[in-house]
Amino acid sequence: MKNKLLQINVVANSGSTGRITEKIGIKVLDEGWESYIAYGRWGYPSKSHLIKIGSQLEVLIHGIRSRITDKHGYYSCSATRKLIKEIIKINPDIIHLHNIHGYYLNFKILFDFLAQYNKPIVWTLHDCWSYTGHCAHYTAVGCNKWQNQCYKCPNIKSYPKSYIDNSEKNYIEKKNYFNKVHNMQIVTVSEWLHQQVQKSFLKNYPITTIYNGINTEIYKPTPSSIRNQYNINTRFMILSVASYWNQQKGLYDFYELSEMLPEDCVIVLVGVNKQKIKNLPHNIIGIPKTESVSELVELYSTADVYISFSIEETFGMTIAESMACGTPTIVYNSTACPELIGENTGFIINPKDFNKVMELIKKIRLTGKDSYIQPCRKHIIQNFSENKTYNQYISLYKHLLEQ
Repeated sequence: MKNKLLQINVVANSGSTGRITEKIGIKVLDEGWESYIAYGRWGYPSKSHLIKIGSQLEVLIHGIRSRITDKHGYYSCSATRKLIKEIIKINPDIIHLHNIHGYYLNFKILFDFLAQYNKPIVWTLHDCWSYTGHCAHYTAVGCNKWQNQCYKCPNIKSYPKSYIDNSEKNYIEKKNYFNKVHNMQIVTVSEWLHQQVQKSFLKNYPITTIYNGINTEIYKPTPSSIRNQYNINTRFMILSVASYWNQQKGLYDFYELSEMLPEDCVIVLVGVNKQKIKNLPHNIIGIPKTESVSELVELYSTADVYISFSIEETFGMTIAESMACGTPTIVYNSTACPELIGENTGFIINPKDFNKVMELIKKIRLTGKDSYIQPCRKHIIQNFSENKTYNQYISLYKHLLEQ
């Protein structure tokens, strides 16, 4: 009889976490397993069996009530019960959780069920929401209350945004429910996140780190017409990519950098909404968010340097993707970003040290991008290849089933 894997995530085959669940599904199918992915918001066609959790109306209602009450994950009761019925019907050998936040699941109902489900549970943490009373990230506000007890949240206006503060009660309930499962394995996507979880109320679970994987057959140096398309020509091209842009992602740091750059340099930001594009400085080109991997590969390959000014990353997928395309990277010494940088692949700087950025840009221009291409590729292939990552998940699954 075939083993069965069921994954739960906010999206399917879209965005970083959706693509991760898709690739894990493909890997277990190759192993002869059956693969199911349950998702709550939106999804693209998948090689796995897809299960839609709830409706868009239920997501909307959950989002509105969460905004009013700061009780994210307390609604979608009917949708969660229907999901549990599907899980019972499928009877998976392993249930693998990813992002269970996103206005589509009731975590109390789900974890009551998981506590009784006598098979292995894996939970990959892609952010910090699981062990805080409110937020998915806390580095920008410098808050460590989550290590003991959340209250008076300084980050209440960040995702999942709310008008009131229920962080104290949320923390107590999450701690209670998330510690009910006796057969759960935590996976973190970086050593930085691993260390954070060890300080949280999830610390008593076994924790292992499995980095996100990069498809180096797709993300590789690729010829493109990007320079002609955006009239960049021979200018030195600085690239950065985000699914959304805000202060934490470093948007305003790029504004500051733009004021220091010579005329023959240009910044290209991908993932900028139309309103922000209108207000960008003259030497910053804004490109809307794209789901086109081929377009991203061309952008990464064309850039002379990739810069991440983000101060809140649990991994840094775009950083790794850019290096896989042969582009050196400059990152802040914050959260997980430094873990991705290897010898002759990029540089780690202190936040907002724009003089250092200018110095490094000058160095890259003098050295030439060509000297970085092979070291960047080699570093990603050796440490962050997709094959390595998903083999680690398969090994973990088999280990759990043997216990």
